[in-house]
Amino acid sequence: MSNPINHVENKTIIITGASSGIGEATAKLLAQRGAKVVLGARRTERLDQIATEIEAAGGTAMARAVDVTDAESVEALVYHAQNMFGRVDAIFNNAGVMPLAPMSELKTDEWDNMINVNIRGVLNGIAAVLPIFKEQGSGHVINTASIGAHVVVPSGAVYCATKYAVWAISEGLRQESDNVRVTTISPGVVETELGHDITDKTSKELLTQFRQIALSPDAIARAVLYALDQPANVDVNEVIVRPTASAF
Repeated sequence: MSNPINHVENKTIIITGASSGIGEATAKLLAQRGAKVVLGARRTERLDQIATEIEAAGGTAMARAVDVTDAESVEALVYHAQNMFGRVDAIFNNAGVMPLAPMSELKTDEWDNMINVNIRGVLNGIAAVLPIFKEQGSGHVINTASIGAHVVVPSGAVYCATKYAVWAISEGLRQESDNVRVTTISPGVVETELGHDITDKTSKELLTQFRQIALSPDAIARAVLYALDQPANVDVNEVIVRPTASAF
């Protein structure tokens, strides 16, 4: 019996939010499968450490600081990836923030931050790669949404709205594209740093309780790999991954 074809090997894949959690787990898994991973995040020291670990294990990785809310910063990340490896095959727009709080608390600065990172960050990533994908005649955009793109919960109104926007942007891009694959990954509760910036005490306590059944980031990384590891004519449009014990 012949070995299955590895559709990830030698692909150049950019990952934002790569300094921890889902981004880190995905980078390591894809590198194990032979992908050239380009890691982007704000914490350069942590990025460099992850890239070093990948290289030590025989993989190929490049790390670069990026602020996804800054279009020029994202463009620079993509430019360096293309310059280093000759092409860009996929981008995983994974950076996100989740400062949950009831709307009545009027944490408008946190609303703005979620809009900037969760929505504009994804748009900046898409804008940076689409010209390359058009020139290549192929490419793959993978966006991290959330179960919150499908279910709204108290304290999560604005966060869920940003993730629904990610879902809508992804679906619109898919409909407009005939040679660019588009995948939305919607995780349920995962044990990551997401939510570390919650300032509302009640919301922080609720998230702690919710995370008692959390998945490891590796579960989401495998979903990303599944979407990427398909023939060019197969587009996995959405994957929802949540704990078996989760009601929503």
